[in-house]
Amino acid sequence: MLSEMGSQLIDLCSALLLLTCFAIVAQRRLAACVDLFALQSAFLAGTAALVGFLTDNHHVYVTATMTGVVKVIVIPVVLKKVIQRLNVKRELVMNVNVPVALLICGALVILAFFITRPIIPLGHVLTRDSLAIALAIILIGLFTMIARQKAVTQLVGFLVVENGLFLGATAATHGMPFVVELGVFFDVLVAALIAGIYTNRLQDAFDSVDTSHLTGLKE
Repeated sequence: MLSEMGSQLIDLCSALLLLTCFAIVAQRRLAACVDLFALQSAFLAGTAALVGFLTDNHHVYVTATMTGVVKVIVIPVVLKKVIQRLNVKRELVMNVNVPVALLICGALVILAFFITRPIIPLGHVLTRDSLAIALAIILIGLFTMIARQKAVTQLVGFLVVENGLFLGATAATHGMPFVVELGVFFDVLVAALIAGIYTNRLQDAFDSVDTSHLTGLKE
């Protein structure tokens, strides 16, 4: 009974993770996108803690704590400071408008469930839906990187992809080896810091954080 209830809670957290992806796609305010990423990471930390409890893998608790510290606190604080430094609050121009983007994200969710349907019976996953939701989050994160023009929101899309990968690994393997998880967190933190520096340099060079200006360097 406890395992069934825990699986339902994991499915709920996974669904909330997916819901925040749609909220990020629909949001134009940069600070709100960062807040939604922090909320998504909080759900991810809760999911990892539930997996650790259900599988009795204590190192997963450490991973959940690191997720809370790095992705819920540290990275959002860094990104908020970058946004304040750039003084850019909204993304007015997008490669894909919001209604079309939401329809595309819905199609990506359907595609993710279609792809994972034959894969799930081949392995042992904690819940049947978590792997499909993880793939959907990865696809939506990649789409966000393509659909947005601001460097900050593109970075949020990259971080969403990493959250999807982490959810999939947690659901499929019940927690990666701690050394691997530590390396992933370090890589993500360094990537966020480098992206912050890159965004500041982009602002200094072009007086904008629109990455489309970089195409002019080829001419």
